[in-house]
Amino acid sequence: MSNPNGLTFKYLKNDLPAGLVVFLVALPLCLGISLASGAPFFSGLISGIIGGIVIGSLSGSRLSVSGPAAGLAALVLGAITNIGAFDLFLCAVLIAGILQILIGVARLGGIANYFPSSVIKGLLTSIGILIIAKQIPHAFGFGNERSVMTEEADEFWHPLLQPLAEINIGVLIICILSIIIILVWEKPFIKNKVKFIPGALVAVIVAIAINELLKATNSPLAIGEDHLVKIKAAKSPAEFLSFFTLPDFSGFLQSKVIVTGVMIAIIASLETLLSIEAIDNLDPKRNVTNTNRELFAQGVGNAISGLIGGLPITSVIVRSSANVHAGAQTKLSSIFHGFLLLVCVIFIPTVLNLIPLAALAAVLILTGYKLCKLLVFRQMIRNGKYQSIPFFVTVVVILSIDLIGVFPAVKGEGLLIGVVAGLIAASIGILHGNLKNAYFFHKDQHKEGDVIKIRLAEEVSFLNKAAIRETLDHIPENASVIIDASHTDYIDFDVLELIKEFRDIKAPLKKIKCSLEGFREKYRIENQLHVQSLH
Repeated sequence: MSNPNGLTFKYLKNDLPAGLVVFLVALPLCLGISLASGAPFFSGLISGIIGGIVIGSLSGSRLSVSGPAAGLAALVLGAITNIGAFDLFLCAVLIAGILQILIGVARLGGIANYFPSSVIKGLLTSIGILIIAKQIPHAFGFGNERSVMTEEADEFWHPLLQPLAEINIGVLIICILSIIIILVWEKPFIKNKVKFIPGALVAVIVAIAINELLKATNSPLAIGEDHLVKIKAAKSPAEFLSFFTLPDFSGFLQSKVIVTGVMIAIIASLETLLSIEAIDNLDPKRNVTNTNRELFAQGVGNAISGLIGGLPITSVIVRSSANVHAGAQTKLSSIFHGFLLLVCVIFIPTVLNLIPLAALAAVLILTGYKLCKLLVFRQMIRNGKYQSIPFFVTVVVILSIDLIGVFPAVKGEGLLIGVVAGLIAASIGILHGNLKNAYFFHKDQHKEGDVIKIRLAEEVSFLNKAAIRETLDHIPENASVIIDASHTDYIDFDVLELIKEFRDIKAPLKKIKCSLEGFREKYRIENQLHVQSLH
């Protein structure tokens, strides 16, 4: 189906309200991801602005919204620490952008098909755990500011319990209250009534109000400046321009910077492609996004972000799904949300500086939990050893390096090493299976109007996903196709999901009669016969 790539003002009444909703969702996330990344708050807002205005203009997606992503926060935090300077890190973002542009130009947008979902889920799960762990200091108020305990009282604390004496009670209360507000706001009885007001924004507003009340009453629980957002306020256009940070181009000569750039390009591209696929499935009009064009747009956005002091950018499922549910019709909603972020940065930075970091930590803790909740672990175990082993290898390696610090020499590079370890584990599983049964993918020769029969081999791995997807996508409209799994011993989870997507979404749209036969109960996919086999 064709994609409406050009800008149009035909749906202003839909796109402007949707852009406002996305802005309300994006604002606390931009600040929170900056906090989780160990970067200036201004950087996260820059990324949100570029993601909305620049990538929104260049992208071929109707409904996708781009900005700084929680999935890259752990990588950015480790990279800034490992590289040693933020301006050198910006050079890595620029490198990532250039690589994405080259990937798009080279038409390699199908690269995500060669990464098994078990490894990608392991990566995202690890990122979720890292995000939660890194927010503990902000949630409990550890830092420069003293707790409400007096120094004289410290002597009564046992050394093992000493960290408890450092808790800032006011910060902890704000964090817990913010978490409760967000969770309650997500309940259907509230969410359905005020669906255009995100819970994260409500939590931030309530946190500001409570802290301002505590300050006004001189309460010892009031949160001081050490635990609030800090964004510079410009008094003139020239001063505002001075807030942007240029990259240190000497980073092009440093191996750490180059490796970081490659890592950002790989992970940002994967996250974008996964998000785009999810949003295309949510799109009521079922428009299919050109992945090569999308990666090109993301590359331009990341290159600009690296040049002016922003964080890495991806297509973000949270903002994009909010955009869909708010009724957006074109990419004008994404562009409008970017302009609103720009206006916010220019005109109300003093208001943003009232936000407690504890409220942003609450947003990030819940974001991290969504990535690593126990349901993901149970699903991977149920999917069998070919899914669970690469998943757990990826998680264990990443957390061992970046959280526990088992290998100090490579700390900060756990995400890349973990993904490589997961890919090796997945490949060993495939090789083990192929020692017993050689894989083949066969399609019967047919004349126009005949039934197309696709037979799956004894072993169908994730490496076959791209070829199978291409074959299914090229089946002509009004055709009849039978997918036969009678002789299979193993079908990769990703391939099963691909077949389900074809049967339930793509085939009906192209008026294709799709039949499934021979699929075993363990595959959790129903056999359906709409066409009689000729063989």
